[in-house]
Amino acid sequence: MIVIGADTHKRTHMLAGVDAGTGQVFGGRQIAASDDGHRDAVRWARDLDSQRVWAIEDCRHVSRRLEQALLAAGERVVRVPPKMMGQSRRGERQAGKSDEIDALAVARAVVKDGVERFPAAYLDERAMEIRLLSDHRDQLVGERTRIQNRLRWHLLQLCPELEAQLPQGGLTRRLPQEQIARRLRTFGGDARARVAREQLSAIRTLTREINELERELHTLIKAHRPALLAEQGCGVLTAATLIGRTAGAERFPTDALRSPGRRGADPGLLGAS
Repeated sequence: MIVIGADTHKRTHMLAGVDAGTGQVFGGRQIAASDDGHRDAVRWARDLDSQRVWAIEDCRHVSRRLEQALLAAGERVVRVPPKMMGQSRRGERQAGKSDEIDALAVARAVVKDGVERFPAAYLDERAMEIRLLSDHRDQLVGERTRIQNRLRWHLLQLCPELEAQLPQGGLTRRLPQEQIARRLRTFGGDARARVAREQLSAIRTLTREINELERELHTLIKAHRPALLAEQGCGVLTAATLIGRTAGAERFPTDALRSPGRRGADPGLLGAS
């Protein structure tokens, strides 16, 4: 098994692989702090060894996205507290600054103390299912918003008085949709009206899918973490985010920090991975 240490930054991350048994260094790689870079990191790691664990220094403002991407890819991730890194870095330090040395220090800290001694970032099978469905819903909402914006531009040309009367976000509601559909039928075979009708149809389809996903998420969360839905102000979508993004509550030192909505809870921590 190998341990892959990650030295994370805002724009790039440096990775270093170390054999968990012998300490042999397998080399390093710099990746962009982006979706493409994260996929590149997973491909690189899978070529090194079929059994691997990622060791990420727990700096959530810069390490969160990498950790989330690794969890979504099914990778095993442990968090290395920053306060543990001083001695390891001093042991690796050479003249000058090297991100690869820092990544190596993270990996070797885990090799030295043992993987099991570090808090794991993980999503169980049900939590991963909730996360995937929640992310899919978010993507559909984004696509629906883009189509709504394009439809409004067409309505501005075809019937500006109707477009002006539509409330913000009103294109997702049944009555405004029916009103738009009736008006578009009066334009016959006009090309712009045809495009607008197809866009309206796409919005209706996406709205049905989005609503169905929210109902499915409610069922899953009620079975998996019903206490979340009982918290004041915590609805289905908030609960789905907490379950799918916190990646294990063991890192919180007290129950107050583990329970959303209670005094002392840190929303930033609860929403981070």
